[in-house]
Amino acid sequence: MTNSYNPEDDGAKMSFAKDMSYGDYLNIDGLLHGQRPMSEAHDEMLFIVQHQTSELWMRLILHELNASRELMLQDQPDQVFKMLSRVARIFEQLNNAWDVLRTMTPSDYTTFRDDLGASSGFQSHQYRLIEFMLGNRNTAMMKVHEHRPELHKMLAFELTQPSLYHVALRALETELNTEFAPDTYKMDGPHTSNDAVIAAWAEIYRAPNEHWMLYQLAEKLVDLEDYFRRWRFNHVTTVERVIGFKRGTGGTSGVKYLRRMLEVELFPELWHMRGDL
Repeated sequence: MTNSYNPEDDGAKMSFAKDMSYGDYLNIDGLLHGQRPMSEAHDEMLFIVQHQTSELWMRLILHELNASRELMLQDQPDQVFKMLSRVARIFEQLNNAWDVLRTMTPSDYTTFRDDLGASSGFQSHQYRLIEFMLGNRNTAMMKVHEHRPELHKMLAFELTQPSLYHVALRALETELNTEFAPDTYKMDGPHTSNDAVIAAWAEIYRAPNEHWMLYQLAEKLVDLEDYFRRWRFNHVTTVERVIGFKRGTGGTSGVKYLRRMLEVELFPELWHMRGDL
């Protein structure tokens, strides 16, 4: 007696000579031919797949953040809450991926590290765009992309747009019938903590039922940054575990550079006001 099963018996389509298949829809051939190790080292495939999948997840983050900003500008916050929750969960996926990369030992990494040349994760234009969209606008990082005019132009355009946090602060102004100083909305530099904004968010948190939409939005932003911080922290830990305190392949100070990034706050007032409640 055999347990063989033929899905065609249940009506499954089995011939795709004239129809779009799973692989066609997802462009699987192109996706799976994108891994081109530069060495014969076994672990280089892990390194490549880890970073390529991270870039795919970041592609989705940008999709969600763009839509969130547009919906907030159109005063449709309910859909935004779902999208920001999704972004937080994506960062959780990115965070978990470090566990896989940490199965690579320092000895494994040294077998192909020289083949990376000067390439480094800090050169990711999608990561930079995510930071710009969330409000951490370090324009010094633009220089990394000057050799790719189309990417440099994309980042430069983002600096002309309000960050997602800028849009949230405009909604906060409207809700409380107040107005923040113009430098609160700095377009070409990192957002810095503002006492008036801290006081405004504290007012929302002291009466959440009266300002439920802003209260929910604030918590979604905090949730997003919480997962983002965890991702950064695990990045530092992974790098220290694999290369110690060597300089990064892109010329940065490696772990020391990444530790400085841990001090960056995307939505500082949402954290600082908690001690005032």
